[in-house]
Amino acid sequence: MNLLRALRIAFVSLVAALALAHTGAAQAAGGTYRLDGGTAYERSQVHAALAASSFNWNRVRAMITIHIRPGEMSHSTRGEIWLDADLLDSGRFGWATVQDEYAHQVDFFLLTPQMRAELQAALGATAWCYENASVIAHSDQGCERFTSMIPWAYWQSKDNAYRPTSKTDESASMAPAKFRVLVARLLGS
Repeated sequence: MNLLRALRIAFVSLVAALALAHTGAAQAAGGTYRLDGGTAYERSQVHAALAASSFNWNRVRAMITIHIRPGEMSHSTRGEIWLDADLLDSGRFGWATVQDEYAHQVDFFLLTPQMRAELQAALGATAWCYENASVIAHSDQGCERFTSMIPWAYWQSKDNAYRPTSKTDESASMAPAKFRVLVARLLGS
């Protein structure tokens, strides 16, 4: 009995050590990215969030660096994502934000000006992405509606924090099935 317990402890320790040592790139339907910072649990939440979505994140062929920091406001720039470690510690609640920020990479790397114009009109946005100084509301930006739609359209779970609760929610800008058809047409899938 003690030998079995010792083997279990050794196995769990080995798995934990491997998880903590992992700093390489992840490649699957979950995208191509490198994690910077975060605990093993927080890193696992990034993997799980992207895997939960039916969106093919591998369409973004660039290596994305995902920084995990406590108290960091989640945001993205071309090729980089910053995520709040505290949000990832909440588990599934944070998954939609991970997907939202990776969806910005879809915008940065895959969308053309013509695609953005079509999405802006289809999503009922006033501007695409903060290029018009007179349009400052988050919900008026096409890029924000687009990146809010992706988590809901491709991961329709009761656990999705972006699940719309009203018709005015950014993730309710378009019916999910209609949005998926539009995105598939634009991205050529």
